[in-house]
Amino acid sequence: MRHDIRFFIVGLLFTLAIDGSAQNKTWREMHKVKRKETVYGIARQYGVTEEQLRKANPEMQLPDYKLKKGDYIFIPFPEVKKVEEKPKPQPTPVTTDVRTRAIRVGVMLPLHDVDGDGRRMVEYYRGILMACEELKREGISTDIRAWNVNIDADISKTLAEKNADNLDIVFGPLYTRQMDAVAQFLNTHDTKLVIPFSITGNHVLKNKNIFQVYQTPERLNEAAIEAFLGRFLNHHIVFIDCNDRTSGKGIFTFGLRKHLDAKSVAYSITNLNSSPEAFAKAFVTDKPNVVILNTGRSPELTAAFQKLDVLTAANSGVRVSLFGYNEWLMYEYAHVQKFHKYDTYVPTYYYYNTLSGKTQEFETKYRQNFGTSMMNALPRFGITGHDHALFFLRGLHKQGTAFTGETPDKNSLQTQLKFVRTGKDGGMQNQQFMLVHYNTNKSISTIIY
Repeated sequence: MRHDIRFFIVGLLFTLAIDGSAQNKTWREMHKVKRKETVYGIARQYGVTEEQLRKANPEMQLPDYKLKKGDYIFIPFPEVKKVEEKPKPQPTPVTTDVRTRAIRVGVMLPLHDVDGDGRRMVEYYRGILMACEELKREGISTDIRAWNVNIDADISKTLAEKNADNLDIVFGPLYTRQMDAVAQFLNTHDTKLVIPFSITGNHVLKNKNIFQVYQTPERLNEAAIEAFLGRFLNHHIVFIDCNDRTSGKGIFTFGLRKHLDAKSVAYSITNLNSSPEAFAKAFVTDKPNVVILNTGRSPELTAAFQKLDVLTAANSGVRVSLFGYNEWLMYEYAHVQKFHKYDTYVPTYYYYNTLSGKTQEFETKYRQNFGTSMMNALPRFGITGHDHALFFLRGLHKQGTAFTGETPDKNSLQTQLKFVRTGKDGGMQNQQFMLVHYNTNKSISTIIY
């Protein structure tokens, strides 16, 4: 009878527990004891301890308690032991000063082998990599990340990628259509941008983080006129009309003549088709002559050399210098002897000196690193990337975010840079300019402005 009463009580508790299970979560189910089962075995079956099982079933704690077949016992939820939380390790302070850590460099250019743009930019990128190896030997660390941003790419997706938001400096893009998104990115993340090549628009006038290397032909003309006026006003000036109707050099010659007229400086004009006698009348013997052609094309330059050869052979007292154009550097291999003979000056923003030992060393290492020579282009894109990277990364390492690029790097192999601020809130515009001088003693010098 006693056993039946106990069974009734347990059953009643079981029924009440089911009805109140939504409110009372002290146990999870009832277990009907089978033959030969033990408290230890049941506890292990349900993933609880014996202590937890006895606590959920108070009758088990009585001295005369025996587990019997057919009994119902409560199965509790496992108790979760509180684990004492260990103090979280404090993160190592992140150094924000770019002068004391690796410089994070981004390259966002068309890096592919599909067309000329891609191949040129791959060479430029290789030059950056070689510069970083050189900086490593100087103790300057860099972290480079490159993206292939072709002409059809949505650069905003590139800018949204992981690790793009913590760059210190970006080289690129190549295409003007991508600049709006980049300009907004620069303002958001305070990242510096180097625009290496021709980009139209006025972003540099509005964004303090932009360094625009590219100079317009108009700017080069202005610099060339200033250099000419500062060096040749004591010469007799001769303009040669080369009858090239496709020439765009009238911007330079007309601009120069306008300045000469304003200064009341006399000059002569002759024609490439003039007879030797008429051609000679444009020159003087009492002072040196400086000759300016109104074309940058090679055929007309060759014809002008022929005319000058006849002139100087017949008139030993005529001294001649030439003031040329940037394109003439492409003809150096064919005309270098004439350049020296006629004391030639070429206005430009770069000079690829094939006789320089450092240039030859760079070309050798480029071939060793990449298994190919640089493309036959002027300027050499690999050297351009090298010079740009050294200039900007050395500057960031030395001056940090205060770097403005106003001091030129005289150790460049091909391209010197010198920047000036464009207005109060604008970025930095490259104003570097030089004259390459082919001296009559067969030496070559560069005159930096």
